[in-house]
Amino acid sequence: MLLSTILASIGVFLLVGGTLLLVDPRAPKHEAIKTGGLAGGAIIALYALWLNDRRRKVEEARQEIESQRIDHDRSRVADERFARAVELLGHETAQVRVGAMHALAGLAKSRTEYTQTVLDILCAYLRQPYRKTKNDPEEIELEVRLTSQRLIEDLLPRLEEESPPIYDLNLTKAHLEFMDLSYRQVGDLYLRVAHFEDSNSFHHMKIHGHFYVTEAVMTGRLHMHHTEIVGRAWFSRFKARGLAIFTETKFGGETKFADSEWTDVKADGCTFAVEADLPEAWRN
Repeated sequence: MLLSTILASIGVFLLVGGTLLLVDPRAPKHEAIKTGGLAGGAIIALYALWLNDRRRKVEEARQEIESQRIDHDRSRVADERFARAVELLGHETAQVRVGAMHALAGLAKSRTEYTQTVLDILCAYLRQPYRKTKNDPEEIELEVRLTSQRLIEDLLPRLEEESPPIYDLNLTKAHLEFMDLSYRQVGDLYLRVAHFEDSNSFHHMKIHGHFYVTEAVMTGRLHMHHTEIVGRAWFSRFKARGLAIFTETKFGGETKFADSEWTDVKADGCTFAVEADLPEAWRN
């Protein structure tokens, strides 16, 4: 390519210079040589520009390949970390399980494509059968579960965030104690057949999807005031054996209370977009 360019430059030099001398034999020869040299030099300059552009494209392609390689390596390392952390969730030592949960949460924060999966895994841990026993006087397993709850809260977008990614939570049959999702946003929130003990907080939330708490049992306090539920809210066969606070909560979809039981309810200022058949405790 370089040889062809040099030959083309010489040819243009001879052609331009010779043409000028033929057209005007009286023109100074040095002017013809100068003009021919400029024309030949332009060919060399165009070649240099083309060569620089080619080098730039080759460098960009090299950087793109390197970037893809780095992303691939990061994905491979992340996948390995994820698999190892999931494996350690079944470890018999509580401290190891806690460490595995923190590893998963850290992965979800650094690579958001893992967030929903990590939330699903943390929820699945809480869905495992659990009952307080005298064999656990230091409540070690409870501390592991509380860690899972706190990490779920930490991974959810805050209420004041605009257009955040929305994640679903499936806590069906979960045992929840001191769960606190206040000032958070979620998609669908499934709490079917869950058991709420002590105090659990779902106040000042926005639930963009549906809220199901059918057949769940609450033996402590449920704080769900100043919350907005965009979709359906089903409390069918829900048993509330303590104080449930729904002050100023907005129900944007169909709401069902069939066969639900309520000991004490505070529902001042609640609004229903779809007319609901309220239990007696909600009317007082």
